[in-house]
Amino acid sequence: MEQFIHILTAPDNIPIVAMLFIICFVLQVAFKQAKENDLLLDEGKFDEMVEHMKT
Repeated sequence: MEQFIHILTAPDNIPIVAMLFIICFVLQVAFKQAKENDLLLDEGKFDEMVEHMKT
C-alpha cells in the first residue's frame, strides 16, 4: 500500500489522479440529471423536462 501511495503522489501523476476525481464528480451529476429527466418523461411532462434542461 505504501508503494501505491508513493506512485499516486508522484508529481507527474497528481494531475491524472485529480482528473479521475473530476470525472467521477461529473458522471455523478450527469446520472442525477438523467434520472430526473427520465422521471419527468415517465410522468408525461416532456415540456417541463425541456424547460428544466434549458436552465
